[in-house]
Formats: sequence, structure tokens, C-alpha cells
Amino acid sequence: MVQNAENVVDHFQLFRGPEYREMFKNKRDKFENGTPEEEVNRVAEWTKTVEYQEKNFAREALTINPAKACQPLGAVFAAVGFEGTLPFVHGSQGCVAYYRSHFSRHFKEPTSAVSSSMTEDAAVFGGLTNMVDGLANAYNMYKPKMIAVSTTCMAEVIGDDLNAFIKTSREKGSIPQDYDVTFAHTPAFVGSHITGYDNTMKGVVEYFWGGKAGLAPKLERTPNNSINFFGGFDGYTVGNLREIKRIFDLIGAEYTIIGDNSDVWDTPADGEFRMYDGGTKLEDVAKAVNAKATISMQEFSTEKTLDYIKTWGQETVALNHPLGVAGTDKFLQEVSRLTGKPIPDALKKERGRLVDAIADSHNHIHGKKFAIYGDPDLCLGLAAFLLELGAEPTTILSTNGGKTWEKKVRELLASSPFGKDCEVYAGKDLWHLRSLLFTRPVDFLIGNTYGKYLERDTGTPLIRIGFPIFDRHHLHRYPVWGYQGALNVLVWILDKVFSEMDAHSNVAGKTDISYDIIR
Repeated sequence: MVQNAENVVDHFQLFRGPEYREMFKNKRDKFENGTPEEEVNRVAEWTKTVEYQEKNFAREALTINPAKACQPLGAVFAAVGFEGTLPFVHGSQGCVAYYRSHFSRHFKEPTSAVSSSMTEDAAVFGGLTNMVDGLANAYNMYKPKMIAVSTTCMAEVIGDDLNAFIKTSREKGSIPQDYDVTFAHTPAFVGSHITGYDNTMKGVVEYFWGGKAGLAPKLERTPNNSINFFGGFDGYTVGNLREIKRIFDLIGAEYTIIGDNSDVWDTPADGEFRMYDGGTKLEDVAKAVNAKATISMQEFSTEKTLDYIKTWGQETVALNHPLGVAGTDKFLQEVSRLTGKPIPDALKKERGRLVDAIADSHNHIHGKKFAIYGDPDLCLGLAAFLLELGAEPTTILSTNGGKTWEKKVRELLASSPFGKDCEVYAGKDLWHLRSLLFTRPVDFLIGNTYGKYLERDTGTPLIRIGFPIFDRHHLHRYPVWGYQGALNVLVWILDKVFSEMDAHSNVAGKTDISYDIIR
């Protein structure tokens, strides 16, 4: 036996032992009705061809490994950004377990969310009873200041009405009459996690500004000089929001971060469990109606929310995950314009340091070809930064990107000679990208953890930037926005470039003529 009390080995070695190899072989031979290895290899080689790519891109009724998640995941992300708020997902327990585990694996922190625990009877007769009982349990057991309700596929297919269900729950005494419960319909079979984020943020803002669903008078706006800020669905929210606050404070801006989840996913280990930590205060959400303007760092995460805010007479500024020198310049210029305050010298120095770092290292990135996949705004921000570095984005793919996004990316690419050979793919998945990596090979791939399978299949080195990142720890604590954030991204790209150089020049006496100490 490989494993015994005197020699306990982990799974990396355990399952390579002879007894496990024999067990796996018997399983394949006797139970899996497997295809001969020669045929498997033949088909695998065929999937690398242009012929297969044409068939791959012709499929319509099948999605394979989309680079997106479902709406309720984004709803939970948005909900935990408010003070003392408990996400309540109207649907099955299994769905909510997925959302909790997804965030916990990325942020390495517990993620509190509850379910109305709909099962087969609720799917037939409706989930009203589940809602009435679930809100009562959530309110009494977990004592949140607010509950934010969203939905899953099951509730949406049968047409459960959240507004009516919440009103009935109040009438039945499940929650006090004046208790804050926001809601958003987030059907998981359309849109993506960024749509769910948008629907939930709009639901929260509309609830507080529009009269708390009939429980209070609609607010009257008295404009002031403050700025509202939405980060959008962002896997770097811990580092990014803290960096944005630092920047606002340096400028001296009055601001409200709406949906500040930077603390709940970065709680200290000091012996105290914090189910709710940080978050935008509920009274500040209401006061935000008076702000002079609202800035969104991710346009495609906040489309409906910004449209609603415009109806209140606020100016809105929609950015596309500004990353790098020009992206940060634009963000700071907008903040300066809206506040009437100059950009401080401290930030100008940070800009100069970033430019200096790019000048020090650009020769290692210049001319390298990249494939990018991820959320629409992230792809735009990364592409813009790569163009600044003299890199050549060759393939940009966003499963949850649409025609408007595609047009915007093409305009960006047309602004630089380094973007002339890039192809843009909206609505495509990672199996499409696999074909492209074989037929239009690149030097590096940028995306989330799921790209490691593309790295293994195609040999394209993966730089992990995006959401989710499961197999690397603590990247979410680092900002990617601002000049400091762009420096982080630059370092991550360079580290992978240098690692690949070393990996391909480390055979003594054969390739090590380029195995250099200095890069």
C-alpha cells in the first residue's frame, strides 16, 4: 500500500500508487465502455484543426463552459455590500450552496446567504409559504438590519411575485411592517452574474429612493456636491474599493460607495465572528439621492441602475473597468471635474512611477500576443492596458458581452496599431476559445481559473486575472484600479513572462545559454 500510518502521503502521490492505477484501469476497462486510446488521440488532434473550429462555431443549441455565472450569484455579491444585510434567495437550497461556496472559494472567507428552500411541492403550488416562513426564520435567527431577496430559476419559471409575497409576509407578521426588505427578480436562465448585480443594485436604490415599496413617501432630491460610486461585479473588490476610497480621500471628495463589500470578505481572525461586517449604511443609501453625480467603474454591470439614477436628475459617468495609465487618468479627470478639486501631487507621482515601471519593462511585453476572456468591462480594461504596453491583443472573448460591447471593443482596437489583428467574440464560450487558441495561437492567455484547462490542452500560459480565482490565494486583496493597481497587473504579467522564459531555458548544457539571472 502507498498509504500507511508511518507514511501518510497527500493525494498528489497517493493516487499514483500501483493499487490505485490498477483500480482506475479496471474501472475504465470494465465499466466505462471506453474508446480505444488511438481513437481518442485521433479525435483530440482533429479538434485542433480549422475544420473542427468551423463545426464548433456553427453550434447553436449548446454552450460548453461559458465564462460567466448566473444572475443570483451577482445578486448575492451586491447584497452583502450593505450594512447588516442578509441575502435571501428564493429558490432551492442547492442553488444557494453554490453561491456561498463560489464566493468562499474565491475570497477565502465565509459568505452568509439563506434560501427559501423550495422543493417539488413549491415548484407545483408556488413558493409563498416558503417565503413567509423563510423571512420569519431569517429575521429572527440572524437578526439582519435588512434582507435582500432575489430569485433562482425555479421561482422564475413558476412566476412567483416577490413584491406580493413580501407584502403577504408583512401581513402575516413574518417581519415587521416597517422592516427593510428589498427585492429583485434575477432569473438564472437569462443574463449573467453582472445582470443579477445590476438588478439587485437597482432594486436597493429604487426601494430607498422611491418610497420603500409604499411604506414611506418617495424622497425629494436636494442636490449637494457628493458623488456616488458603484464598483460593479468585481473579483478584486476588497483591494479595489479600498484603493478607490484612498484616492477619493486624497482628492478630498465627498462620496458614497454604494454596495461596499470590501470588509465582509476580508474579516480579521481575532476571535470574533462577523456575519455582517462593513457595508454601506442604509441611511447613506437614502441620502445618496442628493448626490451631484454617480460614477460606475463598470458600465455593463450597472446599465439598469444608471438608467434609473438618471431619472432623478443626477449626472452619471459610466467607465469600463479603467485599468492602466489612460484608464486611471480618465477616472481621475472625471472625479476632478465633478468635485471641482484638483488631482493631488501624490497621485501625479504615482502616475509617474507607473509610467517609469512600464518604461523599465515594456520591452518584455512589446509584441507579445494575448488572448483575453472574462466579463465585458474587464476585457475592455485589460485590452486598453495591453495596448498601452505595446502588446497585441489577438483574441478577446466575453460570454456575457453583447453587440454594444463588441462595437466598443472594436473602437478601442482601432485606436491603436497594436489592435489591428484582434478578433472579438461576444456570446462565445471557452470551448470556442479552445479552438481559437489552436488555430490562432497566442503567447499568453488572461482569464480566470477555468483557463487552466485551456493552458493544459493548448500549452498557452495562463495569467490569472478575473473571477473566479480558486487555485491561487489572496489576489483579491490587491487592487487592479488606480495607478497602484495597474502596477500590480503589470507585475503579474511580467512574472508569467519571466517564468515562461525560465521554463524554456533551464536544461543544462542545451537551452541554458538563455537561463539568465537578470531579466
